[in-house]
Amino acid sequence: MAGVPITPDAQGKVRDLYDLGDKLLLVATDRISAFDYVLPDEIPHKGAVLTQLSKFWFELLDGVVENHLLSTDVADLPEQFQPYADYLRGRFMLVKKADMFPVECIVRGYLAGSGLKEYQREGTVCGIELPEGLQSSSKLPAPIFTPSTKADLGGHDENISFERCTELVGAADAEALRDLSLAVYTKAADYARERGIIIADTKFEFGRIDGRIVLADEVLTPDSSRFWPGSSYAPGADQPSFDKQYVRDWLTAHWDKQGEPPRLPQDVIQKTSEKYLQAYELITGKELSY
Repeated sequence: MAGVPITPDAQGKVRDLYDLGDKLLLVATDRISAFDYVLPDEIPHKGAVLTQLSKFWFELLDGVVENHLLSTDVADLPEQFQPYADYLRGRFMLVKKADMFPVECIVRGYLAGSGLKEYQREGTVCGIELPEGLQSSSKLPAPIFTPSTKADLGGHDENISFERCTELVGAADAEALRDLSLAVYTKAADYARERGIIIADTKFEFGRIDGRIVLADEVLTPDSSRFWPGSSYAPGADQPSFDKQYVRDWLTAHWDKQGEPPRLPQDVIQKTSEKYLQAYELITGKELSY
């Protein structure tokens, strides 16, 4: 896909970041990553889903926590990016620059992923003791805050205790991040449940602007969250999800994770795109347009 022929100041697996002084331009591409590889094939509409869903949540959650979003209108693009407005439309956020906290703020409402593996070994998730008898995908008695470190590109985030989080950011900020994360998750999970989606877990990032803690980066997207269909939810097994699990499953069946990953078949690309679009439509109640 054609993009922006301006070298980004930073680049993640999915997004390109341009430093505009006191602002940032965040561009969500259609790239997709799996097992720490950026795959050679793109997923149509994925970048727009990430951006438009983040915008939706920022607006819905504005009464819970401030955020860094300034605009998603191409009219507000800086002059040097105006020639690429057609590509950028729907997939960029112009945001205030924030002093970001060095932790990922993860909230888990259900038992899945690395949390499930730890629970099966030790009866805990990130050191937090949980009741006996929970199964795969069980709803937790209450959502839990399980922070992690932020790894460099290509590295792995590492789960940390709340005590370690306190050492990294200070006691007052650690408590504020925990309380805000749980409040945002609860508001979003209650809303999504009414739309037929379970938010099993999610990852937030926060920063500070003018002394205030704000919600930043992307928020509550299929890339940062596990979305499960509520209509088929049944604990005791893995749940179908509205994210790139379809890609992970295909790669697991067709690749030994040695060397470069294979090209994705067209049906896998299409099915994954449909999953992202379906998540957007169920949550927002409207079709994606940009």
